[in-house]
Amino acid sequence: MGFMDKLRGIKRPSPNVAPVPSGKLKEKIFGLGGEKVPFKITESDKTDILVELKIVDAQWYEFFAKASLKKTYQIYLLLDDAEKEVRALEKIGEVSWKKGIPKISYAKSSFQGRTIAHKEFGTSYAFKEAKPSSFGKVYEYSFDVNDVKNPIIEIITSSGWSYVPVTTMRKVKRK
Repeated sequence: MGFMDKLRGIKRPSPNVAPVPSGKLKEKIFGLGGEKVPFKITESDKTDILVELKIVDAQWYEFFAKASLKKTYQIYLLLDDAEKEVRALEKIGEVSWKKGIPKISYAKSSFQGRTIAHKEFGTSYAFKEAKPSSFGKVYEYSFDVNDVKNPIIEIITSSGWSYVPVTTMRKVKRK
């Protein structure tokens, strides 16, 4: 692996590993999903494979307001059979809103590209319903991007393919 590969985040297989056919690689990636991992792996109409983790999906009540928080992490994977590489685009999205007296607020943020490292955790206590006796933990989460990404990279490289991070959606879209 050269310096430029390392800089771009490209992971190459060992030289002595013969690449498996693309269908076999897809099968291995889909085999990673299920009850063993907290994320979902599906086919996508935009690309070959979509890996998605719902980090947080919670609703709660505050004094005179209702609130919500949703966070997701996605990896779009496109298999390039000619080059024996899997192009990957990562996305992290967050949507939060609050509706009540006297105001309404809404916020949305997103990131797209290549993440080197991303860890976060959170806990919130609030009213689960609109009654005072329902106070308790609304959500608790711990998220490390490498917990999702590393098993996928391991499958790709152990199958003789390269993992190539990209920064735009057009590089992972099916033609």
